[in-house]
Amino acid sequence: MGLASPGGPCSCSCLPFAVRIDILSLFPTIAQTALAESILGKAQQRGLLDLRHHNLRDWANNKHSTTDDAPYGGGAGMVMKCEPIFAAIEELRTPAARVILMSPGGRVFTQRVAEEYTHREHLILLCGHYEGVDQRVIDQLVDEELSIGDYVLTNGAIAATVVVDAVVRLLPGVLGDENSAVDDSHSTGLLEYPQYTRPVEFRGWRVPDVLLSGNHGLVAKWRRQQAVEKTKRVRPDLLQKPPVEQ
Repeated sequence: MGLASPGGPCSCSCLPFAVRIDILSLFPTIAQTALAESILGKAQQRGLLDLRHHNLRDWANNKHSTTDDAPYGGGAGMVMKCEPIFAAIEELRTPAARVILMSPGGRVFTQRVAEEYTHREHLILLCGHYEGVDQRVIDQLVDEELSIGDYVLTNGAIAATVVVDAVVRLLPGVLGDENSAVDDSHSTGLLEYPQYTRPVEFRGWRVPDVLLSGNHGLVAKWRRQQAVEKTKRVRPDLLQKPPVEQ
């Protein structure tokens, strides 16, 4: 059931999948389209990621493929039904799977959480929609609820796309340079320092001389200073957290 990943997984036995991710939603093409592009698309083609997109309606148990119903007790909107979700997850789940419900009521997704997920063999991302899912799904199937921020989206497939991108870029071999993610904002507990490239001067604005000096020690010191200053200015709350171990 579900939609195959674009291009299909690499058949080379020397490249085992680093992680399998199943995205279960009512609108699978949202994530499928976005995650088929650029670095994520190449990771799938190279066999570094086993990404599977599934339409929850494929597990509906009636001819109309109904996946939602009115909430008991009244209220606005619709609630996603138990039966299709249980059937889907029971079919997709492996012994190593962690079932994650994308929900504004979950723990907040951070760089630390993304790093944590890179050590998981199998993730199942259940994408909420409407007013959410029947609580029995959360109580009996879901290992954790996850939120990408303190706001509400039209559906969880958008949030799942963000999570997959943040996690997969950290997998070995996905980025061209293994050091590319090391100094990312939030990887060190600070926001990233300013970056420059050619030309040296543009409309009177010049690249800082320290970056042209060839002195790697001075460059590292300058970058650290700039990262601290930017974090103080933009996200001072990050400086109140314990430093990230390198």
